[in-house]
Amino acid sequence: MTTTASVDLTIRDISAGAATGSTCSTELLDAPWDVDARDPGYGPGASMADAAPAAAPRQGEIPQEYREASAEELDRRIRAAKAELGDRAVVLGHFYQRDEVVQYADYVGDSFQLATAAKAHTEAEAIIFCGVHFMAETADLLSAPEQAVILPNLAAGCSMADMADIDQVEECWEQLMEVYGGEEPDADGLLPVIPVTYMNSSAAIKGFVGRHGGIVCTSSNASAVLEWAFARGRRVLFFPDQHLGRNTAKAMGIPLEQMPMWNPRQALGGNDAQTLHDAKVVLWHGFCSVHKRFTTAQIEKARAEHPGVRVIVHPECPMPVVDAADESGSTDYIRRAIEGASEPTTFAIGTEINLVQRLAAQHPQHTIFCLDPVVCPCSTMYRIHPGYLAWVLESLLEGEILNRITVGPDVAEPACTALERMLAVRPAARPVPER
Repeated sequence: MTTTASVDLTIRDISAGAATGSTCSTELLDAPWDVDARDPGYGPGASMADAAPAAAPRQGEIPQEYREASAEELDRRIRAAKAELGDRAVVLGHFYQRDEVVQYADYVGDSFQLATAAKAHTEAEAIIFCGVHFMAETADLLSAPEQAVILPNLAAGCSMADMADIDQVEECWEQLMEVYGGEEPDADGLLPVIPVTYMNSSAAIKGFVGRHGGIVCTSSNASAVLEWAFARGRRVLFFPDQHLGRNTAKAMGIPLEQMPMWNPRQALGGNDAQTLHDAKVVLWHGFCSVHKRFTTAQIEKARAEHPGVRVIVHPECPMPVVDAADESGSTDYIRRAIEGASEPTTFAIGTEINLVQRLAAQHPQHTIFCLDPVVCPCSTMYRIHPGYLAWVLESLLEGEILNRITVGPDVAEPACTALERMLAVRPAARPVPER
């Protein structure tokens, strides 16, 4: 079993023959600035086969001194810059970041937790978000206007978020309004459809949802948000992740035949009008490439090799995987489940490898491993590197704000409305079963 928290080290050990196992791409060994210099794409890792939009942000070349600096020099410079900046800057690190970056974070969490941390730190002049683009946008929406939100590598996007393009969503809405006869409520005061977007979406999508009476959800409050939506509408349009929508609605008792898929490349999403009238949840054809890698065969293998194993997967996994697991829950739920296990336990986890290896290193009393035997990190989280962090921190010391992420007021106002609706229905932390 892997005991190091560093996925970087694991990849290098596998490549050098110092460890058993395999990776999904030999290019994971390449420096992210070398990846940035290539044709537009998400880079090596789970999303490498996904098609990136032509307009996806690209990261320009960073100074040579950061590209050539050793890990020891970068460590010294990052810590010195953070110490000198003090409360003027706060560094946020997502659970899926490489351990070499997470070590410098003032707060570590999922996208919602980190956005909340950004909102809470009004004293910080700059918020350095070590995550991906939509997360930095959300932090900008929730932070004060005078605060600068910085994404160390502009190429750190999200293929799932990009699967719901604002133009496609607007076109979908127009077609649905033709089918449902407009946006007016019926005799019971219910709207024909309520748009719900996952936190993993662009600010433009959040703004669309806010303008049309909808709401944002997270993986931990999706069921509460769907209940909110059904109290106001006959149906839900859920995007961009089909799997979170399907798994959540199924757990609420909605039959699969009332959850048609909307393919944005086909008229009526590939459906007929009657199917859309009968629908309770219209699912957008999007997915997370990390969580799509997990299979029921992996779960069967884990149970055969580890009798009594406790299998926990993220709800972004396909429905058969969630059904076959013992539990499903957000990244924070997975973390709390492991922390709350009082007896030595074997855990097979279906989520991003950086979090899994970090949990394994933090809890040596347990046996913790990733369901997917192939080391394949999130392509876009992997674009953040200590070199980029040192670069943006030292630039702040010199009075220069690099890679600032801003959301225009025309999008920010309705997007904030959708986020505030989400905050108003935020449930208490889901209890973890005792084992």
